[in-house]
Amino acid sequence: MATAARHSPASRTTTPRSGPAGTSDSPARDSASGVVSGTPRGSGPGRPPGPSGPTGSPASAGTADPAPGRGKRRRPGRARGRTPGDGHPTAAAPGAEPGPVAGPVSVPLPPLRHFGPQWYAAVMGTASVAGAGTALGADGPHPAARPLLAAVWALAALLLVAVWAARAGHWRHHRDQARAHLLDPVVAPFYGCAAMAPLAVGMGALGPGRDVIGERAAVPVAAGLFALGCALALTAAAVVPYLLIVRHRTPPGSASPVWLLPLVAPMVAAAFAPLLAVELPPGDGRRTLLVASLGLAGASALATLVVLPAVVARLIHHGPLPLALTPSLFLFLGPLGQSATAAGHLADALPGRPYADVLTVLYGVPVTGFALLWLVIAGALVLRAVRRGLPFTLGWWAFTFPVGTCVTGAAGLAHRTGLGALSAVAVALYGLLVTAWAVAGARTVRGLLSGSLLAGPPPVPGAPSPATARTRSDSAR
Repeated sequence: MATAARHSPASRTTTPRSGPAGTSDSPARDSASGVVSGTPRGSGPGRPPGPSGPTGSPASAGTADPAPGRGKRRRPGRARGRTPGDGHPTAAAPGAEPGPVAGPVSVPLPPLRHFGPQWYAAVMGTASVAGAGTALGADGPHPAARPLLAAVWALAALLLVAVWAARAGHWRHHRDQARAHLLDPVVAPFYGCAAMAPLAVGMGALGPGRDVIGERAAVPVAAGLFALGCALALTAAAVVPYLLIVRHRTPPGSASPVWLLPLVAPMVAAAFAPLLAVELPPGDGRRTLLVASLGLAGASALATLVVLPAVVARLIHHGPLPLALTPSLFLFLGPLGQSATAAGHLADALPGRPYADVLTVLYGVPVTGFALLWLVIAGALVLRAVRRGLPFTLGWWAFTFPVGTCVTGAAGLAHRTGLGALSAVAVALYGLLVTAWAVAGARTVRGLLSGSLLAGPPPVPGAPSPATARTRSDSAR
């Protein structure tokens, strides 16, 4: 009895066999879609069924080998007594109809599963090309450039609607992944882009957008986008830091420039409010917008001053960022250029302009100088990354909107001081902006056509389900 028990399959403990290249026989869960894929244990291609079923299955519970020396050992692939559903193929009875074959679980709108908030950066970059081009001229853009800038603004508006629609589908059909984005410390800050995109398009509605939608519709459209963008900016500036403190787990020395995205969003709203205030008649409405602009600018500036030292310390003590994240260094330019732009817009709208102009120059010139210094440092680090094989991601759009804020800031200072040097700086930065926009746009279109930008991370055997998985691997897309 003891000898028979020792040799019975029911008493044996078997370990899963590994296939080629370290793969496991157990089904692998696709971390992107949550679909269990792969072949049953022991029935993979080129491998005959094993001599026993999975541990604890009916096939292994009531079967015993004959006593030693009383019979031949069963050969693999010819085991008898297999029951359907135990993970092994069975011979169909003559004349029996084949049963239903389980297929892969269908996922609605699979291209939208990994459509994250970072796609709003393309809207911001496109809108900045139109807005910055309008700011270059003291009396508006050159007449020959007006149709081009209007066309670019129209493209930005269409992109905003398209991204809104895609994000709505993402939240409706892939809510688990959307929640995972919120719990990812790398992806969650990009919700600041969801606020800045309508703000950037709304500011353009008061500029080149007038040639597209008309004078009568320009102010209502701008006001609606300002209200939406301002609400989203305040929400992102409060919720994302809260999640970073309470839910996210970031190791020491992992501060990232993307943390600036939700914090600079109120500064974009602060630069927008004076443009909308001058469209209103004098009264409480105009004064309220101007005071709100000051409050938004202060909140954004002070919050940025808290985060910037941590990011700089991370760079100094831990070295350059990973290659794919190197373009995020240009995000430093956002709060710098946008604050100088906001100061200029406030000076145009506030009463007592001589004093406002002086304060704007005293603030804007030093900040613009530091922005140019950081542009050189960030540019050198980007060139270093290019030599090491910088891959294309949606992070390349960081080369656009932050540079556009520096264009509007420098152009405003040039108009107040009358210095040709500042005008030359603004024009040079605008050339850099247009070049970066063209490159990022072309690479984005190519990635969309190939499907690489919409693809999720590769399947990882044993990965957790999408409801609990973090999406760090697709955060840089």
